[in-house]
Amino acid sequence: MGNVLSVRQLSKCFTLHILGGKVIAGCKEIEFDLRQGEFLGITGPSGAGKSTVLKCIYRTYLPTSGRVLYTGEDGRQIDLACAPEREMIRLRRREIGYVSQFLKVMPRVPAVDVLAGELRQKGWEMDAARQRARKYLEVMDINRALWDAYPSTFSGGEQQRINIARALITEPRLLLLDEPTASLDIVTRQIVIRVLKDSKAAGATMIGVFHDLDVMGRLVDRVFCIEAGRSSTQCSPPQVATDLTPVPGHHYDSASVECRAGASTDRRGSGRIASRKDTL
Repeated sequence: MGNVLSVRQLSKCFTLHILGGKVIAGCKEIEFDLRQGEFLGITGPSGAGKSTVLKCIYRTYLPTSGRVLYTGEDGRQIDLACAPEREMIRLRRREIGYVSQFLKVMPRVPAVDVLAGELRQKGWEMDAARQRARKYLEVMDINRALWDAYPSTFSGGEQQRINIARALITEPRLLLLDEPTASLDIVTRQIVIRVLKDSKAAGATMIGVFHDLDVMGRLVDRVFCIEAGRSSTQCSPPQVATDLTPVPGHHYDSASVECRAGASTDRRGSGRIASRKDTL
């Protein structure tokens, strides 16, 4: 299978005008390929640039330099780094989904209509869209009493499940996930893991940012590590569990540590890659 996404020399800088034009690097010269049906996990210390990479791919951030080559459903290759806004809107509605760390929706819109609204943008009739939305609310184990309530009144974990269902309901070809299980308890985390596995089995291609290495190891095929905005290593999930050591001077979250690939890995650009099947 060919690549759905090829990221080449991706960099993003932020100019802080309030600090006299000071320039902060969000990410630098990031490179990786993503095959159809693959799940790539991104990890690294807080502030390393993981979310910045996702936002550059989704184009909520405009990359400073580099290329983000996406192969669409029609076979055309599109550089998301410089694609017209109209094209990006079409892709977000039709092919590329995004789960942010926090749910952001219109106020006073019931949960069922938050999900149905995604399908309405694709031309679905309201009755059919709501029927499918109810199915996803049930799969995500949202209490039926809350289906017609406003998500702003939900708990953090319930909001995140709505957030994930909202992205999945349109069955995107490429799904970007920023800490999808961070606010979930053990039970609901298992629900999300199962749903994401089902989506992958159905053919979805995914990139996920994780600090929870246990969840990441159960979901992804490869791991891409970022430190200080730069590519560090690429390795397989089993190596993540065994080859991790804290880096002095970095402020890591409890589960956020450096990823180092083993001796059997192959070099490619600034990262190192090992396939899952070589280590399981």
